[in-house]
Amino acid sequence: MHHDLDYFEKIARSTIASLPRAFRPAAEKVMLRIAEWPAPAMLRELGFADPYELTGLYEGIPMTEKSVLDMAPPPDVVWLFRQPILAEWRDRGDVELNQLIAHVVIHEFAHHFGWTDEEIAAIDQWWV
Repeated sequence: MHHDLDYFEKIARSTIASLPRAFRPAAEKVMLRIAEWPAPAMLRELGFADPYELTGLYEGIPMTEKSVLDMAPPPDVVWLFRQPILAEWRDRGDVELNQLIAHVVIHEFAHHFGWTDEEIAAIDQWWV
C-alpha cells in the first residue's frame, strides 16, 4: 500500500465527506493542505522544537469567533503532516493508518468549529 500525499488526501477528503450533514458546508470551505513536514516557521510560532510533535494544524479563525464585521481574513486551512503522522502510526502499532489520518482531520476540524485542545481532550482519550 502506498502512503504518499495523495493517499493522505484521499483519506482526509473521505473523512470530511463523512462528517454529519450539518457540519459539511462549513468544513468544505476550509482549505486542506497536506505536506511532508510542518514548516519551520509553524514550529517556531507554536513553540515546538521537534517536527514529529505536530501531526496537524488548524490555521484560521474558529467559527465561534468569526464576525461579519471582520475584514476579509485569509482562508481557514487544515494542515496534515505526513511524516509525523507516519511516525506516530509506526510508534503506536495499535491503529490503522487511515484511522489515525481521520482522527487528526477530525481533531483539526474541531478547532475550526471552535473547540479548544482541552475541550477535545475531555471527550477524546486518543492520545492518553
